[in-house]
Amino acid sequence: VQWLMWQKAGFGPMLGQAAHFLAYNRGKSEYSEARYHQEAQRLYGVLDTQLAKSEFIASDEYSIADIAAWPWTARHDLQSIDLHHYPNVLRWYMAIAARPAVIRGWAVPLPAEVPLPKRFDD
Repeated sequence: VQWLMWQKAGFGPMLGQAAHFLAYNRGKSEYSEARYHQEAQRLYGVLDTQLAKSEFIASDEYSIADIAAWPWTARHDLQSIDLHHYPNVLRWYMAIAARPAVIRGWAVPLPAEVPLPKRFDD
């Protein structure tokens, strides 16, 4: 449960912010880009250190912690993260990416564009 809470309280939210400022809002706030990129790098370092101890995040068995964290690493490109700098994360990422259920899930088509809420004038 510890690693699931780590993902829910830190890894996911901070990587979401990194993707927001580095991919979707680039050039608007140098401070935010640097802050969230640095935090993403730190969190990938924490994950890499943990994955040096076991095959998966919480143990040598695939768990809900891996299921919760992996999709965030699947968008490492949006976070300006090179997984090759984190060899244990890269190993873990590739192992999960090869799982048949993950392959099937990733192939589910999504809309090309998510409709955005319209702004209404007062």
